[in-house]
This record gives sequence, C-alpha cells and structure tokens, in this order.
Amino acid sequence: MSLVDLISQADERGLAASGLACLDRCLPLLGGDDEALRPLWGNLADDAGGAWGDLLDAARGRLAVSAAGAGDEATLLAQRMLAAAPDERFAPQVRVWADACSVASLQIHRLLDPAEDTSGVDARRQGRTDGISPLVAAELRRQVTVLEVLAEHGASGLRRALDVSTEGRRVLRAVVSRRSRGRA
Repeated sequence: MSLVDLISQADERGLAASGLACLDRCLPLLGGDDEALRPLWGNLADDAGGAWGDLLDAARGRLAVSAAGAGDEATLLAQRMLAAAPDERFAPQVRVWADACSVASLQIHRLLDPAEDTSGVDARRQGRTDGISPLVAAELRRQVTVLEVLAEHGASGLRRALDVSTEGRRVLRAVVSRRSRGRA
C-alpha cells in the first residue's frame, strides 16, 4: 500500500502520530533536544487528548528559541511543519497536517541527501521507488512503518512508532552534522 493510501485510511491518532513523527525526525534542523516533543508523544496515548494545544505551544516556544536565525530551505520546511500543527489533535486539519508533514519531511531528506534523487516527492509517496536516494528511501520506509504500526496496534503501537522516529532523528542528526562540517 502506498504512503498516500496509508494516510488516507489512518485514524486521528495515526494521523497525529504520523505528523508528529515526521516533525520529530526533523528536530536536528530545529536545534531541539531529543525531549522537545516527548510530551506530545505522551499525549497520543491519552484517548481524550485534551492538553495537546498547550503541549504544542510549549514545544513551539522551546523550538523557536533553538532555531532562531536558521534559514536554509530544509530548516524552513521543518519550521513550517511545527507552525502548521493543529492546536486540537482531533481537528479535521490533522489529516492535512499529516499529509503536509509527510511531503515536507521527504523533501527535507531529499535536500540533505548527497545522492541525486531524480523523481519528485509525489512519485515516492505513490510507491514509485526507482532511482530513489538512500536517505529518502529510509524516510519513506519510516513513514510507512509508523502508519502501519498504528493502524495495526493503535495506542499500543506508539512505542514502536517513537522508536522508528528516534532512529530517523539520529540519522538526520548525523547528516546535518556532516553537512555543517563540510561547510566549515
């Protein structure tokens, strides 16, 4: 099943987790520590999800300070993902946000991958993987895994989704670090 299909079939928790996971993997671009989004992950386990907006505001405040002055395209995409997050976890905008985060995260990985990726992000999301660069391929797999785990296991799949996201964050942190050393 393609990533686009998985997003279209996901429930509200799966959509919120998908968007949050994309954002979480891009934390190295925002200068945030690994715990910056942890309270939002905890909120996903709560069926009521009532404190989502307050937790999101706190994360935005924390990450805005960390990312001040950053201005390359990849960082701007990550900042937009955070800014666009809906204040209510169960709002209709969560599907739009999750979809936009998927596109932005794949684009970020495409921008940061030194290997050339000749196709657009939309082709990747539809399942066409010929000529895909390694970093983009790994991000695509992570996005699919998060949605599949949550579709199959619901709230009990959140731990696995967080683990997948943490792995991706480590990879992106190494890419960002290598990139900044190359510029120096």
